[in-house]
Amino acid sequence: MWRPGQFLRAPELTRMVALVIVLCLALPDLVEAELREAWNPVGSVSETEPSDTIPAIVTDRPDVTDAATVVPRESLLVENGATFTRDHGKSLLDGTQSLIRFGVTPRTELRLEVPDYVAALGSTPDASGFGDSSMGFKQQLGPLLGQVELAVIAGVSLPTGARGVSSGGYDPFVKLPWSLELDRSWSIGGMLSFFWLTEAGRRNSTGQPTFYIERQLTKAWDVFIEYAADYPVHGGPRPILHTGTAYRITPRNQVDLHIGVGVSRAAPDFFVGIGYSFRLDHIRDAAAGRMR
Repeated sequence: MWRPGQFLRAPELTRMVALVIVLCLALPDLVEAELREAWNPVGSVSETEPSDTIPAIVTDRPDVTDAATVVPRESLLVENGATFTRDHGKSLLDGTQSLIRFGVTPRTELRLEVPDYVAALGSTPDASGFGDSSMGFKQQLGPLLGQVELAVIAGVSLPTGARGVSSGGYDPFVKLPWSLELDRSWSIGGMLSFFWLTEAGRRNSTGQPTFYIERQLTKAWDVFIEYAADYPVHGGPRPILHTGTAYRITPRNQVDLHIGVGVSRAAPDFFVGIGYSFRLDHIRDAAAGRMR
């Protein structure tokens, strides 16, 4: 077991990443099989749901811009990933970047961000550890004028992380993601966010605008290019250029790959990441079936 703040050597990092990959690949099938058994007990009559009737998974990753739509009602979506970052001579590896989203109503979801482990490669042990968690909700407001999707996300970051990684404060944030489909293959979108961060014991309010262009190559495969920037009250702007791709293995399972570069002195040098997300549907119905 690694304790918060414990430095990870290269072999330990390799084992950790391998374990995360195995869990991410195995967990969805195991859980979904359990839910399917609860929903359709042995000996009961069940119908196979055609794949073309299943809503496709829509994630907040891998771009900075969050989706302007919510998770279907009574569905649980889990997003995971790992990112390597080179920032002013320092190398960082963080994961599993897990975001858990649960659809409460057709237009409302609850959100929980699990503490992320940040490993400072080649640095001192106290530079590594678990980061902060956060909780909040998303309310879908669109479509507006029949085309523009719009949502509001509100939440707060909780100081659950290790010393040297945690902000040490309760940091609220608000996000306003939007998107517009131009035709069957092209779409655009963006997000305007406001963070009230705690840095060095004081508030450092930060605005973050984003804009992306997305191209759907096939029904299951899309690519994007994105601009995003942090504009803090204290410190210089941190703009990045970001591109990536996502592929839906099934309507409920997605893998992604993304890379970005900083375009200012304050921004990170570059980063590259991978991710895997899955969605489980009919959670409450499956639980009720299990209890019968």
